[in-house]
Amino acid sequence: MIHFLYLIGFALFVSVVFGAIAAGSTEEKVKTGVKSFAQFVLVSLVLAWLLYFIPW
Repeated sequence: MIHFLYLIGFALFVSVVFGAIAAGSTEEKVKTGVKSFAQFVLVSLVLAWLLYFIPW
């Protein structure tokens, strides 16, 4: 569970930075931040689910 919280924290921090440095209006910056946050979390969960089935 702690890994998921670290993932959320990292994704939130990086998404805020990406949104802040994005070009465009404030609305576009917020959309960029929210979109990158969702992509971080969804891609991480999909990769974790796929790697779960690999026998190490």
